[in-house]
Amino acid sequence: MQIPTLTTDRLTLRAPGVQDLPAYRAFNQSERSRWAGGPRDRGETFRHYALQIGHWAFRGFGNFAVVKQGETTACGLAGPWFPDGWAEPEFGWLLWSEKDEGTGLALEAVVAARAWAYETQGWNTAVSYIHPQNARSIALALRLGAVDDSADSAKPDGYPDTLVYRHPGPEAL
Repeated sequence: MQIPTLTTDRLTLRAPGVQDLPAYRAFNQSERSRWAGGPRDRGETFRHYALQIGHWAFRGFGNFAVVKQGETTACGLAGPWFPDGWAEPEFGWLLWSEKDEGTGLALEAVVAARAWAYETQGWNTAVSYIHPQNARSIALALRLGAVDDSADSAKPDGYPDTLVYRHPGPEAL
C-alpha cells in the first residue's frame, strides 16, 4: 500500500501514523468530535484510527494526516473517503484543535486532496456529508465551491438527516 505525500504552502498531507494517535485520541474524547461520531472511548478511538489506514488498503485512497509545515504530528485529517454504506465518494475533513479553526488549514488540505483524487483516482464528482448543525463545515463546503444537493442526493446509511454538499468537478477547478 503506497500512500502519497502531498505538500501545500503550509501543509504536508501524508499517511496517518502512530505519532498522531495521541492528538486524535484527545480530539475523540472531547465534545469537538460530536460531528464525527464521537466522543469515543480509548478503544473505539484506536479502532477508528486504524480504520483510516485500512481504508487506504481497501480503496487505494483515504484521509491524509494533515501536518503543518515544520511539525511532525498531525493536526487533523482530510481527504477522499468512501466507506461501505456511503451513497457516493466523499471529501471529508477534521481539525482536532479549536485553535486551528478559522485558519484556512482545512480549506488548504481539502483543495490539495480533492485535486489529487480528481487527477489520480478519476473522480468527476464527490460530496461532503455534513450534520445540519455543523455550521463551520457548511461554511467550509461553500468556500470549497460545493452546493447543497441534499434534495437530489442519496444519504449514507444511518444518516437520513445529513446534508449533502456537492463539490465542483475537476473541469471547474
